[in-house]
Amino acid sequence: MNTKDYAFVRNKLINKEEIAFLDVREEDPHAQEHPLFAANFPLSRIEVDAFGKLPRKDVPIVTLDDGEAYAALAAKKLLSLGYLDVSVYQGGVKAWKAAGGEVFKDVNVPSKSFGELVESKKHTPSLSAQEVKKLIDEKADVVIVDARRFDEYQTMSIPTGISVPGAELVLRVPDLAPNPNTRIIVNCAGRTRSIIGTQSLINAGIPNQVNALRNGTIGWTLAGQELDKGQSRKFRDVSNEVAHTAAERARSVADKANVKRASLADLAQWKLQSDRTTYFFDTRTPEEYETGHLPGFRSVPGGQLVQETEMVAPVRGARIVLIDPSGVRANMPASWLAQMAWDVYVLDNIKAADLTEQGPWKAPMPSLPIASEVDPKTLSQWLQSDSNTLVVDFSTHAMYTKGHIPGGWFALRSQLAAAFLKLPKADQYVLTSTPPELASFIAEEFQAHTQAKVYVLTGGNQAWAEAGFDLEKGATHLASPPLDRYKRPYEGTSVDPVAMQAYLDWEFGLVEQLGQDGTHHFWVL
Repeated sequence: MNTKDYAFVRNKLINKEEIAFLDVREEDPHAQEHPLFAANFPLSRIEVDAFGKLPRKDVPIVTLDDGEAYAALAAKKLLSLGYLDVSVYQGGVKAWKAAGGEVFKDVNVPSKSFGELVESKKHTPSLSAQEVKKLIDEKADVVIVDARRFDEYQTMSIPTGISVPGAELVLRVPDLAPNPNTRIIVNCAGRTRSIIGTQSLINAGIPNQVNALRNGTIGWTLAGQELDKGQSRKFRDVSNEVAHTAAERARSVADKANVKRASLADLAQWKLQSDRTTYFFDTRTPEEYETGHLPGFRSVPGGQLVQETEMVAPVRGARIVLIDPSGVRANMPASWLAQMAWDVYVLDNIKAADLTEQGPWKAPMPSLPIASEVDPKTLSQWLQSDSNTLVVDFSTHAMYTKGHIPGGWFALRSQLAAAFLKLPKADQYVLTSTPPELASFIAEEFQAHTQAKVYVLTGGNQAWAEAGFDLEKGATHLASPPLDRYKRPYEGTSVDPVAMQAYLDWEFGLVEQLGQDGTHHFWVL
C-alpha cells in the first residue's frame, strides 16, 4: 500500500492542489482530534458515499486513522471501487502531531474556525441573551430569525423566533421586517451560523440594524432562560420586487468576493472533464429542488453548505458550482465559499424549463454485490415463527433510535467483530439499513463471522415501513457503541452546562489555532 506523509499533505494544501484527505474513523473519534482539512469519511459507509463525494477517479486520496488499521482497509476498498491514486497516511494522527501538525476537536471545524475569523475581522455586532430577552419582554420592534435547519429549530428555539435557514436570510428578511427601523437578531445553536447570517445581511446592505444572538441557544440556556420547543414559524414567499432587490444585493456581494460566473455551456464541459473535481450543488430549499432541478445537481441548502462544506465536498481544492434561479441563495453562499478559498462558480441565466429532473437526489453507487435477499412480508413471518431469526440494523444510530424493526439490533460495520460478541446467536440473520444498499455491501463481511445463513432485507427499513409493519423506537438493542455520531454540545435540550461552556471556550480559541495550522488560505471581505 502506498503511503504519504505530513510534507505531502501539507504541500497539497499550501499549493491549493486537489486532495481528498479522509479521516475514515467514525465521527466520534474523528471529533476528538483531527487535522483541519481531514474530512470525516467513515470506512463503514465508503461504498454509499464514494461516488457522490469523490467524483474524480484519479483524485489524490490519502486515508487517515489513528492506528486502528481502518485507513488501510479504506484504501483497499477505494482501490476496488476504481480509484487510482490512493495512499495511507503513514502513522495516523499521532504521526501528524509528531510532525508538528495542528489538530482540532469537534466537527465542521473549517467552517466554524472561518466563522470565528470573520467575527474577529469584522467585529460582527451581537447582543447577549439577557439583552435579547429584555427586548422581547419589552415588546420592542424586533424580529428574531433562526438560521439553522428547520428540524433543529423545531427541537428548540428562541421565543418569537422564525425559521429562516442561512441562505434564505437576504431573500426573506426584507419581507419579515419591511420597516428599516425593525431590529433583526440572528441566532443559531452556537456561534457560526449566527455570525455568518448576521454578516450576510450586513454585507448585503440590509438597512435594518442587525445583531447576532451571542452564543445562540447555548448562551440563552446558560443565562437560565427558557427555550421554546416544537415551534413551526417559517419564512413565507416574497414578492417579485423583494426578490429582485435581494438578487441585486446578493450579486453585488458575490462580485466583491470574486465569485466566478458560469453558463450551461461551461456545465456541459465540466461534466466531461476528467482532470478536475467539480461539485454541483442546488442551494434552494429541498422542497424547491424536488419540484424541479438541473440534472446532476445535488440538493445542499446554502446555509448548511457553508456550515458543513467538507461533509459534501471532501476534496479540498475542488471546483464548486452553485445554482439558484433567483440568484440569492447561490450568490450569498458562494461569497462565503470564495472567502474560504474554494474555487466557486454561480450558474447564471437558468430558466424553469432547464429544471427537468424531479424528486430527491439519489447518490450514485457501485453495482450491488450478490446477496441472498428476503422481502418484508417473509421477514415478518419469520419473526413471528420459531425460526430464530435476528435482524441487525446498520443504519446510523440516530436513524436506528428514530425507528427500527422490532427486536432488531444496532451494529456498526467498523465494529463488526466486537458486535458479534454481543449479538444473540441465531440460525439466520437479516441485515437491514438506511440507505438499503449499505446492508448489501456488508453482507459478505458479516457472513465471514458466522456459519448461519445471512440475508439482506430487500428495500431496507423503508420497505419494511412502507409495507405497513410497525417500527420500534429507542436505543433498545445496541451491539456497538454509537461512535458514528459525535454528541454535539449544542444539540438537544439536556446538555450539561459545563459541556456547553467548554464548547464556547473552544470556539473562541479557533482563530489562534488557524494561525498555528497555516494551511487554510481564508480571507475576509
